[in-house]
Amino acid sequence: MLRFTIIIPAFNEEACLAPTLDSVHVATERLRARPRVDVETIVVDNNSDDGTATVARNRGATVIHEPVQGIARARNTGARHATGDVLVFVDADVIVPPSLLCAVHVAMSDPKCIGGGADVEYRPRRVFVRLYLHAWRVLGTFTGMVQGAAQFCRKSAHEHLGGYDETAWIGEDVDFYWSLQRLARESGRTVRLIREPRVRPSCRRFDNWPLWKILIWTNPVFIALFRRRKTVWKGWYSDPVR
Repeated sequence: MLRFTIIIPAFNEEACLAPTLDSVHVATERLRARPRVDVETIVVDNNSDDGTATVARNRGATVIHEPVQGIARARNTGARHATGDVLVFVDADVIVPPSLLCAVHVAMSDPKCIGGGADVEYRPRRVFVRLYLHAWRVLGTFTGMVQGAAQFCRKSAHEHLGGYDETAWIGEDVDFYWSLQRLARESGRTVRLIREPRVRPSCRRFDNWPLWKILIWTNPVFIALFRRRKTVWKGWYSDPVR
């Protein structure tokens, strides 16, 4: 039996969470149709003051409250409560394709695979932004910058690495993936990037932010310099686009 836990960190995601959970439900039903597989869904309510928790409960998810804000902490809280052998981390504003979890199952059925991630497809309204994000996606292919929109790993690997870096307010997902890759190399195991199907994150920030903010806040040098300063990242925490 291979048990999966879907972990969705959520802060004030009342509007976006419902379609995310609906897409996860379709994917989990496909996964459950496979033999010797079980799955649970956990939403980590990261101190929301809207109806995030209610939306999650109404769609059958287990809700865990994490009062200390921070997406890395929320991810790790979900992992501590997970009963699954395989952890699948999904952002609260991501549409999961129906066949994604089955693709994860194929990858994790290989005992040498300790985790991986899914490729992303952004569809912003502005053409330049679409091309810019595509360029970063291509660059990420060569540098291992796999985003946390959809990452997965064995629970044992997550515990071995100490989880996501809770001192980082952004970029914790790429950092964790790099650590996962290092662990795989050192132990003679593998990680798997799922090229298809791709998850589709919300483009609300990229559609609403001015271009200068996109170019600065997605710049890896800027992120590396300020990733541990919460005040810099109010676009994700204190003043996010909803």
